[in-house]
Amino acid sequence: MSAFPKLKTGAVAQYPASRALLHTTEVMRFLDGTEQHYRARGASGRQWTINLALLDETEIAGLQAFFVSAQGRFGSFSFQDPWDGTVYPDCSLGSDEFAMDLEAETQGKLVLVVRENNH
Repeated sequence: MSAFPKLKTGAVAQYPASRALLHTTEVMRFLDGTEQHYRARGASGRQWTINLALLDETEIAGLQAFFVSAQGRFGSFSFQDPWDGTVYPDCSLGSDEFAMDLEAETQGKLVLVVRENNH
């Protein structure tokens, strides 16, 4: 299994970055219009929003190759939490689109969402 790539500085994210704890909730609607809400899975999942800026050509190429090998949201990889260093072994990307902005020759900008998979 592959791992989320690190930048040439050794970091996996730059500031500002964010993380969240997600719960999947299902809603059952009854014929009389009332609703019942319940948690679909027992475990919570984590999500990280990774903002990357001032990327050079090598970092952009590495991230793009990783995105292709991960097949967007389909693939699975390990991800190291930038806050506490915990490695989550089963994560996926949050999008099937690699939307990178090139502001200058060596200044790429990219936002990636990483989600922990819960089965």
